[in-house]
Amino acid sequence: MKVAIAGVGNVAKGSYLPSLAKRSGIELLYWNRTRDKAAAAAAQFGGTVVDQLSDLTAAEPDTILVLTSEKCRYEVAKELLAGKPRRLFFEKPLVARNGQANVTEEDFALGREVLQEAAKIGCETAMVFNYRFFEQSLRAAALREERKLGPLVQVTGLVNYACWSHSIDMVHHFGGEIERISALAGSEIRTGAGNTSPDAAVSFTFRNGGAGTILGTAGTKTIYPFFELCLSFANGRITFRGLDGDMELLDYAKSVHESFSISRQWSRWDLYNQSFGKSANAYLDAVAKGDPPPVPGMAGLRELQFEAAMRKSIRTGLPVTPDTDFPCDL
Repeated sequence: MKVAIAGVGNVAKGSYLPSLAKRSGIELLYWNRTRDKAAAAAAQFGGTVVDQLSDLTAAEPDTILVLTSEKCRYEVAKELLAGKPRRLFFEKPLVARNGQANVTEEDFALGREVLQEAAKIGCETAMVFNYRFFEQSLRAAALREERKLGPLVQVTGLVNYACWSHSIDMVHHFGGEIERISALAGSEIRTGAGNTSPDAAVSFTFRNGGAGTILGTAGTKTIYPFFELCLSFANGRITFRGLDGDMELLDYAKSVHESFSISRQWSRWDLYNQSFGKSANAYLDAVAKGDPPPVPGMAGLRELQFEAAMRKSIRTGLPVTPDTDFPCDL
């Protein structure tokens, strides 16, 4: 399998390439704005460096992993699409020209344009959203099925902007599509983890009739968990926090309260890096089998839709219906 890498920054080198280099039958190609970084990656992990994005598509790889900064991902995606690639796999968020803590309504429009153009030429798109592949996230999904917890009816969350897009995706992952959003922003801009944005309180309803609220902030200290989520299902409740925190299950049918811990041999950053490998390998397994991607590109657009609706609600002071104001039609 031929896998191209567009963007060889710290995330690519630290989280993707160590796993990809261990996968058998992989031929790696690299492009980076600074060629020396691509050459260093090739020297460390093996593979070939190209000078232009058009060289990546000309090589006809099975897929291209678009791992550039979100601030330039739109431009890179558009240039790649001009070469009619078979598949594109995007880092998150799909587009965020002002950074992940400051997604705008325009970012949604640009993200939709990317996916519309991909659909037009038959290019399959996928997203990383590696938080779905954390041990506790996988366990939560498994427990939901095993214990027959049913549909998600409420969700609450406290989320640092460093993992804001991931947490929005988790809301979609467990609860489905959003019907209505109402949001408020604080007046004080807090800073942390490289992000600057006012706190935002976002309330929403699901199409299935459920409801939720999450608070986004850059003000929580990152030595503590980056997020806390409480998923309340019809027949039980699951609460977990951070990349390595304990998870609690309240099983209404069995009238029990259970806790689940991850082995203490792993740090949260070990688990963070491992989740990228799990996400990428699950995706490449699907490519090899000709199956749909485990996390489709539409998941990235739905995440931007949520943020765009949130921004419009803050701006106007009115509730927003995402599918009306920001349709995801391709």
